[in-house]
Amino acid sequence: MDVDNPSDFSDLQQEALQLTADMDTGTDLPRVGRNLTQILEAGQRLLAKVGPISQDATDVKASILLGSKGYNVPKISQKLEGLSASSTFEPLEPVRDTDIQGFLRNERENALLAVIEQTRQNTFSETERRHWECMENEWEREKQKILNALLGSGQDTIDFQPETESFLTDSISMHGRSALDNVEMAYSRQVYEYNEQVINSAYLKPNLVDMFYDVSRGLDNKHVQDLWEMIKCMIDIPPCTSGQSLRKNKNTQKAFVRNARTHLEQSYKKFITGQISGNLQQAQLGGVPGTCNLVRSYLNIRQAVLPRGLEDGSIDGHPTWAMIYYCLRCGDLNAARSVVQRAQHQLGDFPTFLQEYISNADHRLSPGSETKIQLQYRRVVKQCSDPYKRAVFCIIGQCDYSEDHVEIADKIDDYLWLKLCQTQIDTDDRSDVLTLQKLQSMMYEDFGEAHFNGYQQPFLYFQVLVLTAQFEAAIEFMSRIEILRCHAVHVALVLYQMKLLLCSNNRQAQLLSIDPSDQSPMRRINFARLIMMYTRKFEETDPREALQYFYFLRELKTNQNEDLFMTCVSELVRETKEYEMLLGKLHKDGTRKPGAIDKFQVDTQRIIDKVARDTESKGAFEDAVRLYDLGHKHDKVLELLNKLLSQVVSQTTSNQTNRDRLKSLALSVAERYRSSGVSENLKANTCSFYLILDLLSFFDLYHQGQTEEAMEIMRQLQLLPLSTDAVEHKVNTFRNYSEEVRRCLPDVLLATMNILHSQYKNARNTGVHSPLVRGRSDDGGKETYLNYLRNQSKALIMFSGMLPYRLPGDTYARLVQIEVLMN
Repeated sequence: MDVDNPSDFSDLQQEALQLTADMDTGTDLPRVGRNLTQILEAGQRLLAKVGPISQDATDVKASILLGSKGYNVPKISQKLEGLSASSTFEPLEPVRDTDIQGFLRNERENALLAVIEQTRQNTFSETERRHWECMENEWEREKQKILNALLGSGQDTIDFQPETESFLTDSISMHGRSALDNVEMAYSRQVYEYNEQVINSAYLKPNLVDMFYDVSRGLDNKHVQDLWEMIKCMIDIPPCTSGQSLRKNKNTQKAFVRNARTHLEQSYKKFITGQISGNLQQAQLGGVPGTCNLVRSYLNIRQAVLPRGLEDGSIDGHPTWAMIYYCLRCGDLNAARSVVQRAQHQLGDFPTFLQEYISNADHRLSPGSETKIQLQYRRVVKQCSDPYKRAVFCIIGQCDYSEDHVEIADKIDDYLWLKLCQTQIDTDDRSDVLTLQKLQSMMYEDFGEAHFNGYQQPFLYFQVLVLTAQFEAAIEFMSRIEILRCHAVHVALVLYQMKLLLCSNNRQAQLLSIDPSDQSPMRRINFARLIMMYTRKFEETDPREALQYFYFLRELKTNQNEDLFMTCVSELVRETKEYEMLLGKLHKDGTRKPGAIDKFQVDTQRIIDKVARDTESKGAFEDAVRLYDLGHKHDKVLELLNKLLSQVVSQTTSNQTNRDRLKSLALSVAERYRSSGVSENLKANTCSFYLILDLLSFFDLYHQGQTEEAMEIMRQLQLLPLSTDAVEHKVNTFRNYSEEVRRCLPDVLLATMNILHSQYKNARNTGVHSPLVRGRSDDGGKETYLNYLRNQSKALIMFSGMLPYRLPGDTYARLVQIEVLMN
């Protein structure tokens, strides 16, 4: 077929038309709706409608395409020209040996790449190490919180039933909203009074043990009262500067042994007095009041149970050595001396030994006399049948501490008293001498809880540990019993404020731990953990009371060398969210109303800052805003508010949403800062803050359908270009905005484009247009207004494509779709 002959095309067209006309409609071929002429005419009409493609449209589409990938079209050629070497850190290929300059350049570049790669690997390794270290520390803190919550949850951690008459208080009962029972509340009142006096008096401190003893007298519980009487007696020692003197200061150790003996002697004297009062007829009490007469009456009651084989005669019808022993047991050395003087013709050299024993302030014989009496004991007395004589010789002459004297020391009090009488402090670690350390090991490690039936008789085992100066182990044992924990905690408070408690240096250690520097069997107690474990039970319902206990931790530091009191207060505030009650509140004029923390006369500002930082680190930004505001950290307030508002600025308005709550908070802050002049000193975040507030107003009007008012706000803000001439200027200005404002841009662009589209449809369908074109003919003014809106949408499209900021992918697509609908 001849291509140059137009008649051939006409013939071809005629044949096609004939074939179309001759087609059988009953076949499976589809019916053609248009002939070739009609198709040609439709194509020509579409081509005329579209018109030639302009260079501007090409640039816009290219900008949109490359802008979605983060490229700027005007500068892309410059970037391409600036690209040279590979961006990886792989070593460069070696060059030929003859190219010296290239070889040196290559070696230099390889050395630099090796350093960069090594630094990168070290950075990753250090980051991973610190990450896991942080995770482990966080997990340790969470474990402590879980354990403290379990122990302080109000559930008995140890289930035991006393076999004898119950001496324990009833289980915890809730009084109103408080989680404290009546005993704990009584203790907390005394703690409050003590702290008040300590804070208000710089020199005179009240006697905390007397205050707790007054609580015990009102509880109608003899065991608790005896406990505090024992504590009062044990802490009556010479002043010491640290708990370490408990192990190193000989005078302190002597005082502990002496006080323990005194307590047991006083308790025994009360005991035999009670026995006599209950058996007056058999006791036949009479004569001159005194210990001798008291012992004689008591022996009248015990006459039938006295051991056989008593030696060296009798006095007033009772065995001489029994009279001496019970006088010593009651702690009356003068009474024992009077008995010895009455029977001295039967006792040999013993009166001389006793007189020397009494005359010595430490109640010790001289080395020579001690050697004589010990020799006499081994040769004669040890084989005698009188148990009282053997016991008296062991007490006076420090003889054979391994002897248990089971015939007369059948109670733990008697046994412990005998051992304390034989305990020596000024020794050179002789194997034949009972030291305080040996006695402690005997009671705690050799016998232990099982021997003393600790869970059924907790006060007895607590007494054994305290009287052997093992305060830490005693407190830890009693704290394991829920209904006795409050007594253990307050005993710890007394010992801690007197610096008699050995505390562990590691705040994450177990409640009772071993320090390598201490001698066995001494333990250290985690005092901070004990307090936090106790307060965990009631800190949510009684945060003021918890603060009083945390105040005892003010001199301690955490493992990160932070103030432990501040750390506990921070955690308490975050857990309870009682910001106003604990830290105070702000008035409208910006002044702070004091909170509960101000009563402790500490640096409240530091505590508020600490709580705010911890709250921010936990992700509670809204609470952190209020705390920073309370602490007058205005820059941080605006910084966090900008972050929070930028996330909700485009959301719709409804009651009780995060957006409304944050908006109300932001408006109150803005009003207060503006009236007080704070904003003038905070240029960095203030501009972004007020711009985001204006954007909130823009979106409020937008969601309410008030498009003209919303568009007017956008014009005043001058955030977006509304003409193609302003695009480049707005792109350059965009670099000055903060990240929070940039985050709002996609929603602002879409909302503005939707407003333009809404105005476009309204003008096209109804003929209503802007006053900008008023005064012209309807058709001319309408078309001018539509072109005006198209130019604005075109400027927004160009602006989005040229931004040096990556917008979400669907934002570009939606902008283009809306812009197409306006053409």
